Amino acid sequence: AAERGPGAVYHMFVLMEDLLDKLKLLSYEEEALRHHNMRPLSRCPSSAPTGVGSIRSSKYLPFFPFLNRHYFALPTNPGEQFFMFCTLAAWLITKAGHHFEQPQEYDDPNAIISNVLSELRSFGRPVDFPPSKLKAGYGEQVCYVLDCLAEEALKNSGFSWKRPVYPTEEREEEEEITEDDAELMLNKLEEDIVEEESDNEENFIDLNVLKAQTYRSDFNESAKQEEILQSTTDAAEWNLEVERVLPQLKVTIRTDNKDWRIHLGQMHQHKDGIDSSLKETRGYLDKLHNEISRTMEKINSREKCINNQLENLIQEYRSAQALLSEAKEKYQEGSGGVTQRIKMLSEITEVLERVKQETEEKGSSMTDGAPLVKIKQALTKLKQETIQMDIQIGVMEHTLLQSKLTEKSNMTRDMHAAMIPEATVGAY
Repeated sequence: AAERGPGAVYHMFVLMEDLLDKLKLLSYEEEALRHHNMRPLSRCPSSAPTGVGSIRSSKYLPFFPFLNRHYFALPTNPGEQFFMFCTLAAWLITKAGHHFEQPQEYDDPNAIISNVLSELRSFGRPVDFPPSKLKAGYGEQVCYVLDCLAEEALKNSGFSWKRPVYPTEEREEEEEITEDDAELMLNKLEEDIVEEESDNEENFIDLNVLKAQTYRSDFNESAKQEEILQSTTDAAEWNLEVERVLPQLKVTIRTDNKDWRIHLGQMHQHKDGIDSSLKETRGYLDKLHNEISRTMEKINSREKCINNQLENLIQEYRSAQALLSEAKEKYQEGSGGVTQRIKMLSEITEVLERVKQETEEKGSSMTDGAPLVKIKQALTKLKQETIQMDIQIGVMEHTLLQSKLTEKSNMTRDMHAAMIPEATVGAY
């Protein structure tokens, strides 16, 4: 990862997000997970296995989560992730058009990984990492294998990206509205706004309503007979009541901000303010422009003067630079010859060391008495073997002589038995 750059550490997360998008396009939840009775992690028992490298010891194989954004990028449960990798790889290979058997509980993980990599090579995808990288069930190699298989499955299913279709906005034709119609629409809009504000501001008191109430109260009081008014309420209670009602006694005066005449006046006012401020700032900008132009002219004149004064020094600097480049070239040539001679010296020293080792081995073998001892031991062993062979030969000769003698005695006995007279035979 360090040789590829600092961003290579996060490459697996990008691969995992691309893989998740491709799996969603292939409908992996309906076809792969639900087909194998895999349920979300919330239903998974807490005692699920966490072993690595084998899937045969797990009795909770149906309990696996739906994939999240970083499922195969980070280590969570290696045994579970390895089984999910094997299941998805087998499903993607079958989706890509190749026959692949679904892995079972007692299958060998190494055999499953080798079969998946052979199928990946058959699709023409390079595999430049050891198979043991896939045994953990997570990492960049796992994301790479599943991403390649998902691409092959999309190719086999005939999926292709299409150009985006942007909606076209229809321009509404501007309608010419006469002044009378505009006034009617404006009055209607004001009425709607007044109704909305009256609905939203029920707690506020309107001035018109307050005037009507005071007029009615004055009329009723004038109709009554004039009597002496005496207050029977307590001052403390009155103050409490005033404090309670005071937040509700807010008077709002509605200003008609929707009128186009007010907006037009504001536009003229802002325009006059902009013109007045522009007159003031234009003078400052002109002064600043003149000062900048004068300083630029001074800088140009000073630069020309300095160039004229330092022309001889510039030429000397250029000649020194040319000499430096020539010296660098000579140094590079000399360093190249030195490196070649250093290589030759190293080769010669290697040959010399090899010759020294050979001479030391030969000298040690010549001065050492171990071979002579071995030869003497071999001779004594040969003598013992020859003695044993002589004994065996004598025994064999004795047995052979004995067998010949027995055979000869048998022959003589047979011959004497054949020459017996017939009279003697009949007597018996």
